Amino acid sequence: MELIRITHENLEKEHICCAIANNKDCQVLSKKAWLEGRLDEGLVFLKGNVRGKCFIEYIPAECAWAPVAADGYMYIDCLWVSGQFKGHGYSTLLLDECIRDSKEKGKKGLVILSSRKKMGFLADYKFLNYKGFETADTASPYFELMYLPFDKDAEKPCFRSSVKDTIQQDMGSGFTLYYTSQCPFTAKYVPLLEDAAKRRNAPFQAVHITTREQAQNAPVPFTTFGLFYHDEFITHEIQSEKKFEKILTERGF
Repeated sequence: MELIRITHENLEKEHICCAIANNKDCQVLSKKAWLEGRLDEGLVFLKGNVRGKCFIEYIPAECAWAPVAADGYMYIDCLWVSGQFKGHGYSTLLLDECIRDSKEKGKKGLVILSSRKKMGFLADYKFLNYKGFETADTASPYFELMYLPFDKDAEKPCFRSSVKDTIQQDMGSGFTLYYTSQCPFTAKYVPLLEDAAKRRNAPFQAVHITTREQAQNAPVPFTTFGLFYHDEFITHEIQSEKKFEKILTERGF
């Protein structure tokens, strides 16, 4: 499989792999705008030459939209191979290219979010473990910060204090959703969740993280989507309207 790197020159025409074909879709427009702002910060979006989910996205950890302390590392936002592309070694192909590129750039290693239990939007723990990644730090309720050091003496990365101190933070009453435009799906689903909460008279505030500084001081490891009810963390998985309505019902709305 040929690998294509997204650049300012080909960003508009290339398919960005997240199951959305229409370049005029609000999700595609949102994601590409976010990508365009990150390319000059060292972000790499590398995809197979296919119209499907077969890509890796990574960025120097100092510029990552995540509350991690991992200076000198490369942070992997997303490694996604699914559907007909699974089982052909493409995940290894993409990861190997990330490793090669990161070593060439003098990085200490790679960092990525995972969980012991296989969950949507988080990297597969078993695959990473097989590839030599180790757990550097953990955060409630199930997040694991995994790393692959290129030098055995490299300093171990960790979550920032904003994640560890979540229980001491006042999220306010009702639902609070933290999200970024790193994933295209938030452009579609966040407004749907806001409307669903409004119909049920459920207090709901959506906090759109729009800067790297905000993301690096966020109270949840996965800044793409983090849903709380009062001070209780509910999920990092982007919710459909139907799934969110079930959550509303479970909490009496």
